[in-house]
Amino acid sequence: MPGHGLVADPFLGRALDGGTERPVRRGRIVDPESCGRLLGRIADAALGPDRTDSVIVLSHPVLAGAGHRNAARELLAGLGPTRVLVLSSARAAAAYAGPRDAGPLLVVDMGAELTEVTLLVGGRVADARQAETGLSDLDPATLPATLVGTVLDMVKSMWRQDRHGAIRGALRKGPVLAGGGALRSDVTDRLARCLGTPVRLADDPSTTVVRGAGQILSSVLRHGATPSAPPGRLR
Repeated sequence: MPGHGLVADPFLGRALDGGTERPVRRGRIVDPESCGRLLGRIADAALGPDRTDSVIVLSHPVLAGAGHRNAARELLAGLGPTRVLVLSSARAAAAYAGPRDAGPLLVVDMGAELTEVTLLVGGRVADARQAETGLSDLDPATLPATLVGTVLDMVKSMWRQDRHGAIRGALRKGPVLAGGGALRSDVTDRLARCLGTPVRLADDPSTTVVRGAGQILSSVLRHGATPSAPPGRLR
């Protein structure tokens, strides 16, 4: 929010009964009731009671199915916005940390519970891979090698199916790294060496997706644009 920065839920992780409230796991909504409470608290803080003409951007894992997206839409509808924009996390990350041109771009998102590699061409998802493994699953001693190996396996799989050289062009440009894994230099340095290319990092990789979604939202509110192919900039 202008003048306030990111607005987060101060009660995230603490259920009303004193237990643990984790409504989203592996990128999926597993507890709609808790998720609705969480979203309601954030909306109260960010939007206030009057949500007339409000716009909300929903960012989801690249390979999230229609069921997950519909469930999220239903929860957001309960908040009273007049418009919901839906886009993948890779497109949001590209808006914040990617180059300005619309050529092929590889986005590597290494989160706590998911690892995703996405090929964007012209701002649209051309191919994607996902591993339901993240930082929270890995032994700290072997995390760099295991995480980089997972990413490389997905890139190689995409390379084998790429008939138009988009992966080669994206690697030459340098992949965008997002998520908590991109905060670790032992991961990013190893990944750059194995891929043989420089990597792109935003100021705070762990918030790249949410900041990119906010950047797209600002563009929509200013110009009425759609998030079809959001160019970004390296920060």
